[in-house]
Amino acid sequence: MTQINQLRNQDEFVGFYLLKELEVKQTNANPPKDYLDIVLCDATGEMPAKFWDASSTDKETFFPMGLVKVRGIVQTYREKLQVKVMQIRPANPEDGVRLTDFISSAPISSEALIHTIQGVITDIADEEIQAIVRYCVGKVEEKLSHYPAAKTHHHAYFGGLAYHMVRMLEIGDFLCGQRAFLNPDLLKAGIILHDIAKPEEMVAELGIVSEYSTPGKLLGHISMASQWVTEAAIRLGIALDSPKVLGLQHLVLSHHNLGEWGSPVQPQTPEAVALHHIDALDAKLQMVEDALATTPESEAWTPLIRGLENKAIYRLKW
Repeated sequence: MTQINQLRNQDEFVGFYLLKELEVKQTNANPPKDYLDIVLCDATGEMPAKFWDASSTDKETFFPMGLVKVRGIVQTYREKLQVKVMQIRPANPEDGVRLTDFISSAPISSEALIHTIQGVITDIADEEIQAIVRYCVGKVEEKLSHYPAAKTHHHAYFGGLAYHMVRMLEIGDFLCGQRAFLNPDLLKAGIILHDIAKPEEMVAELGIVSEYSTPGKLLGHISMASQWVTEAAIRLGIALDSPKVLGLQHLVLSHHNLGEWGSPVQPQTPEAVALHHIDALDAKLQMVEDALATTPESEAWTPLIRGLENKAIYRLKW
């Protein structure tokens, strides 16, 4: 079976894949014709695909998170690879394929990641900050081990959110050792809390996001996490104007840095500045790592990476 990361321009192939995304669209022809706009994926990566001239039966047969057998040809469109689907059918039990075979996951087990996060929470010396963090983490405790960190850009796989947190905590630990003016308790708490509401913002199964929830669309994870900090403080009897509460709220609210990126305020404490750049660094390096991992060794350039200003990455060799 041909894996996604093995596909090259003009390759004709047959294989089993997961329909990560599917939307019925119409061409610009007169009269317009329906087609399926698809994202195929397996454990090695994903690729957009088009199934032209979709029939009414096709529109009732195929849905996101379904396994399918595809015969297609790889083409280049706007400098990116995509599949023209020639034939497609749902997988059946006789095919011997399982949904879990097509799921990407973090390189560290979910159990180990959660153990690390819980250990860091225990190490937070300030009891009030620790209690607020425990309360917020407890709201998504059952989802944290398997949720992705995003729908597409970075850590978009099973266990991605916890993996993102742990990698950020490692960077934060280094910076606190290098920069004595940073408050370790605040920075650790900010790293754990900055995306803690992602599991309530997105609807995901096996690490794949199908849509954003109603609270996710109306509020977003940043405002939800800030509300959780307020809720925790009220339940714990901590004054809402406490520097600790304000500091934690500011970390959450400012971590995207700019209003057009979702943050109502910019980082204005040392820990908030550090958090924003730690978050951006880990996310962008993960985009690079994923692009390199899913690009054949024979290719010098990766595909364009949207989260890196639509730049490709060159693989140096010597």
